[in-house]
Amino acid sequence: MSEELARGPKESPAAPQRGPREVWKKGGRLLSVLLAVNVLLLACTLITGGAFNKVAVYDTDVFALLTAMMLLAVLWILFYLLRSARCPDAVPYLDAHAGPIWLRGGLVLFGICTLVMDVFKTGYYSSFFECQSAIKILHPIIQAVFVIVQTYFLWVSAKDCIHIHLDLTRCGLMFTLTTNLAIWMAAVVDESVHQAHSYSSAHSNASHTRLTSDSERTGSTVGEDPCSCDTAVCKIFQQGYFYLYPFNIEYSLFASTMLYVMWKNVGRLLTSSHGHSHTPSRVDLFRETFFAGPILGLLLFVVGLAVFIIYEVQVSGEGSRTQEALVTYYSFNIVCLGLMTLVSLSGSVIYRFDRRAMDQHKNPTRTLDVGLLMGAALGQYAISYYSIVAVVVGTPRDLLGGLNLAHALLMIAQHTFQNVFIIESLHRGPPGDEPRETPSKEPCQGLTFANLDALHTLPTCPPTPRLVSPHLEGPQETVAIRLAPRGHWRRRCLKDISLFLLLCNVILWIMPAFGARPHFSNTVEVDFYGYSLWAAIVNICLPFGIFYRMHAVSSLLEVYVLS
Repeated sequence: MSEELARGPKESPAAPQRGPREVWKKGGRLLSVLLAVNVLLLACTLITGGAFNKVAVYDTDVFALLTAMMLLAVLWILFYLLRSARCPDAVPYLDAHAGPIWLRGGLVLFGICTLVMDVFKTGYYSSFFECQSAIKILHPIIQAVFVIVQTYFLWVSAKDCIHIHLDLTRCGLMFTLTTNLAIWMAAVVDESVHQAHSYSSAHSNASHTRLTSDSERTGSTVGEDPCSCDTAVCKIFQQGYFYLYPFNIEYSLFASTMLYVMWKNVGRLLTSSHGHSHTPSRVDLFRETFFAGPILGLLLFVVGLAVFIIYEVQVSGEGSRTQEALVTYYSFNIVCLGLMTLVSLSGSVIYRFDRRAMDQHKNPTRTLDVGLLMGAALGQYAISYYSIVAVVVGTPRDLLGGLNLAHALLMIAQHTFQNVFIIESLHRGPPGDEPRETPSKEPCQGLTFANLDALHTLPTCPPTPRLVSPHLEGPQETVAIRLAPRGHWRRRCLKDISLFLLLCNVILWIMPAFGARPHFSNTVEVDFYGYSLWAAIVNICLPFGIFYRMHAVSSLLEVYVLS
């Protein structure tokens, strides 16, 4: 009783402190979110306005805004790194779920490709320095510095649960996240402009040139004589950085997701028994598979690359070759999406027999993964439903229309069942979380005895366990009782399913990310909705569909490790 009375005064002040801390935590988050929303809306206004001919916003204005945002973000990152290094109690906890090695590795890979893109971009704008604004050359240089600093920052600090300068840290993280989203939006708009001009030049239709290309915008700012890219080196730089845009887009989105998790972890309190770790052992990372999934996925990956190359070559040729290219493209996608749907369904069925407990711990990383999977899938859902309506209501009833309809339906089914499989997998515990039998039925399961005589005092054990003891020299020898793993085949199947879906998502990311646009080569939707409306639908929704594929790859790699 005296111990309880002595402990009471020490524990009582802790209870009222939690309430104000939670209220102020929400207030600080609200302040940072409002800052991010206002900055993002300003950037969105300038970026989208600068893409049109009739709006008096030039790309130099957009570059100036992005350069200023990147410089401010770099200064804040350096401040964060300096303060957290000088204060030993700045980061008392680390979130084991945040910033897994495959996510940070992907960030580094995309960051390197972004640096190469900045080199190409600097070389392109330097090719006609006389008629260019200095901000166009300065922008890729500042972006390279921003990528290097941010990549290092996320590599070393992705797991931080910082507890100093809470409001300033939240605002800084949200501002850096907004900077990445603005860079992503600028890259998407620039790529959409490039695709629109490629389509308009191929079809010689002047009504499709509402979007202005970079050279046209330069001509409007300088004078009547626009800057022209005539040399071979300049054209190599121009084509090079356009082909590297997908990596820049994915880098910005990867960085945004990691920054959001860091923002959620600001001021977070963790206990030593918080959930389970997702860090795999090196021994089990590439073992325990039937090899059917990786082999089939690799086969589809190689075939998909061949189909993509054939499509790109034929679609830029004669009209008859375009028809053949579309038939080949849709046929491959129908086979790939059909297999992915069946495999995802089989994975969900296997989970019906899985005895692992569901992980109910608070996990901001998993919550974000689920939200991004569901939200990004909406982009492909929208394109598919627009295609279904155009094919069903439209007049042409040919082979290409049937393939387009089947492709749209399978795209919806594949996204749905793959999301179900991934989300259920992320909520499962690790392989060691299978519930044990009740002691009345199997009292000896999983026990380790130091005395063999203790076995005779226990109730009767089932005959399935086997004694494992390399040296039975006396009654005091340690003996472990093990059961043969019952879920071994399930784990192998889940690993095969994860690898198969991972490889398929990679090839389905490569095709649209590097220029495959059957939405415009197939004129069913263009004729039904008109080019302006259909281009707006595709340019808004397709970036989310491309991001979905790469985010699904990251989630499936985590599912593979957890299986």
